[in-house]
Amino acid sequence: MRYSIYAAAPAIALFACSPGADVESTPVDSNVSAQAHQASGAQNYTPQDWTAMSLPEIAGALNAGEFTAEKLVESYLDRIDRIDRAGPTLQTILTLNPDALDIARASDAKRASGEALGPLHGVPVLLKDNIETRDPMATTAGALALKDNVTSRDSPLVAGLREAGAIILGKTNLSQWANFRSNDSMSGWSALGGQTRNPHMLDRNPCGSSSGSGAAIAASLAAGAVGTETNGSIICPSNVNGIVGFKPTVGLVSQQYIVPISSSQDTAGPMTKTVKGAAMMLNAMANGPVKTDYVAALNEAALDGARIGVLRFSEGSNADIIARFNDALKELKGAGAVLVEIEKFDARDQEFRSNSRKVLRHEFKATLNEYLTDTAPAVPTRTLSELIAFNNAHADIELVLFDQGIFEASQPLAGLDDPGYLAALKAIQTATRENGIDALLSEYNVDILVSPSGPVAPPIDPVNGDVWPNWAGAGWLAAIAGYPHVTIPMGTVHGLPVGFSFIGAKDQDAAVLSFGYAYEQRTGLRVEPQYLKNAEARDEIAAAMRRKAGH
Repeated sequence: MRYSIYAAAPAIALFACSPGADVESTPVDSNVSAQAHQASGAQNYTPQDWTAMSLPEIAGALNAGEFTAEKLVESYLDRIDRIDRAGPTLQTILTLNPDALDIARASDAKRASGEALGPLHGVPVLLKDNIETRDPMATTAGALALKDNVTSRDSPLVAGLREAGAIILGKTNLSQWANFRSNDSMSGWSALGGQTRNPHMLDRNPCGSSSGSGAAIAASLAAGAVGTETNGSIICPSNVNGIVGFKPTVGLVSQQYIVPISSSQDTAGPMTKTVKGAAMMLNAMANGPVKTDYVAALNEAALDGARIGVLRFSEGSNADIIARFNDALKELKGAGAVLVEIEKFDARDQEFRSNSRKVLRHEFKATLNEYLTDTAPAVPTRTLSELIAFNNAHADIELVLFDQGIFEASQPLAGLDDPGYLAALKAIQTATRENGIDALLSEYNVDILVSPSGPVAPPIDPVNGDVWPNWAGAGWLAAIAGYPHVTIPMGTVHGLPVGFSFIGAKDQDAAVLSFGYAYEQRTGLRVEPQYLKNAEARDEIAAAMRRKAGH
């Protein structure tokens, strides 16, 4: 049984529109046959209107009066109707804001009267559905137990986006409970939203847990989205969906009113088509008394003279990824960077892995119990133990594909004053901070670290759960340290995107974004999704699969 929640109020109508001017779209991949495109209808899914624009282009066009926020919201709603609810049925959107069009009309009225709120005025954005908003939408984490969790309050990051003028268009599907329910989970699946699809190749993993946010932005269903990460959940979906994803320094963006996993690692971050778009969103989302202008800090010449630490130990074994990575390094060198090879490093022995699990499970139990005590009155579960019992009682919905082993392993654990937890936390943070990223930057005298962002997306597998190839990337270092990390598209492998990562020291968010911006401006390797059914829709793969011995 699949539950679909559209809003706490009646579902918003979806409108078609006829925008004034087309935007030139990315050319169709020459390795995809015309027959495959025709069969999949892929050409019809490539955006040809305002929705093809990046967030900065949309903000500029709104400010110039080229179209209204109302018409833009209508365009996105029409696109969601055509390719998310129907067509390839991406299932990236869990809930639509029933007030979105009214908010857009009010936004247009404010602009007309000279009262534009800020740089995101009239820009529609999506929120991962573990982030609370005062709009009439539940915050569910994709779980049946939270389907009525309408709290009517903005998380601070949403308040910041709203203050800058953004329109909250809706909530995105996710890996349920941010992929922290089972060791055998399937990325992009939730009980309320079903399985999110990767728009580049529909049978491929969209990665978790911000899968809906990543796939929705790749498919041009909003100008930008917010994801959350504990360990890879912004970077990985951005990598496999071919967009920009930024994981800030932990604490830069408030985690209040977000369904939690880890008090030491959780952070929200922007997911967009461009680095500048991510910086614009971060300007609005970041909290604290001292504000940094992340857009103003972007520098196209940032790589010139920079010393770059190349994390060779994290490049993996996939020859295609290594080739794309080497091409990216040539671009850095061509931009004036000095490359410093780092061949060996790995803190992840068995004790590190055990400590990492211990920290997350202790923090999950403590922070989730705290969150559940403050949910909407209609929510039936108020503790992790009650949630486990609820899932067992609704096993026909919740436990069909995988178990709740992580929940059950977390339940017996002690609180955050437990000496074993505190020792484990100190050990993994020391390994990834002082003895990790900080040590690598210092020992090799480099300004930033680079690596591939992750592997090529494997097929979705509802029988075995996630089955990933040999991993590429060092995102775990930044995640556990709580340090900033951005991924930028660096090309494709058989039509599937792969990303290039910049990782920096604590609070060096502006520098990390600026390095990423310089690389992006030099390369421009983001590609439009092709909405292929599977890998055999590509000519070179289809021919190889049909080839007979001796021919």
